[in-house]
Amino acid sequence: MAEVLVYVDHVDGAVRKPTLELLTLARRIGEPVAVFLGAGGDAAAALLGEHGATRVLTADAPEFADYLVVPKVEALQAAYQAVSPVAVLVPSSAEGKEIAARLAVRIESGIITDAVDLEAGDEGPIATQAVFAASYTTKSRVSRGTPVITVKPNSAPVEAAPAAGAVETLTVSFSDAAKGTKVTARTPRESTGRPELTEAAIVVSGGRGVNGAENFSIIEKLADSLGAAVGASRAAVDAGWYPHSNQVGQTGKSVSPQLYIASGISGAIQHRAGMQTSKTIVAINKDAEAPIFELVDYGVVGDLFEVVPQLTAEVEARKG
Repeated sequence: MAEVLVYVDHVDGAVRKPTLELLTLARRIGEPVAVFLGAGGDAAAALLGEHGATRVLTADAPEFADYLVVPKVEALQAAYQAVSPVAVLVPSSAEGKEIAARLAVRIESGIITDAVDLEAGDEGPIATQAVFAASYTTKSRVSRGTPVITVKPNSAPVEAAPAAGAVETLTVSFSDAAKGTKVTARTPRESTGRPELTEAAIVVSGGRGVNGAENFSIIEKLADSLGAAVGASRAAVDAGWYPHSNQVGQTGKSVSPQLYIASGISGAIQHRAGMQTSKTIVAINKDAEAPIFELVDYGVVGDLFEVVPQLTAEVEARKG
């Protein structure tokens, strides 16, 4: 069976959930071959093998940490040349999209970004995308070269499928261009204890209707009761009520959780573009004519300052 390269997204050796989702999708079109760059590949191989990786190509070099994405691109290119895969799958993070785009240029292939599903086709893998602010669903395939596809988190289930997970060393030679931009400092992001926004199964977002940074605690309490991530609309971010790193929308982050709760968000097209592929959408807004109600599965017409605390209390009561 043909092989599929899967780029492993990890933090200090800990494999992130979107990579395991990619392994699920990769098995639909071939045999997954994971590419792990940096320290910890041998330890991660067992987990990758449990989720379908027949082989794990590992490379550890200081260049991966000391410089920006080009060393990773060159390593992935080396893996591509060694394997000759039918496709290359990369998580749809900001870094993942840059790696995918640079790789596609180098191997002279087409690229598909933000896929939400993947299936085998007679002429190559077929990717499903939500386009035009998720107003349409398209099925696409690359017509030139080996498809490079980035996949949005939460697009596929994490499924165990034990495979060999045999570790093999990947030999990489870095060009001078790979060392053109050096990382001079890193500052760890302050942890909130909540899940990563783009990976969370549940997201609770607040918008203009929250009416102030001090009121976002209402949104946070509901999120914490559900074990959810906290999001914000552009209006809330522009007003300085919540960090840009939590913005959901066309100029923020794109999310696709199992459950999305929008509180005090009108539903402008900019916001809808970042959350419309969520599996179940709930909106709370006192304006019954708000555009957000056009796309929700469940809508609550009411004051969020009354509805959200009651919802939080009910969640906590059921948990207790």
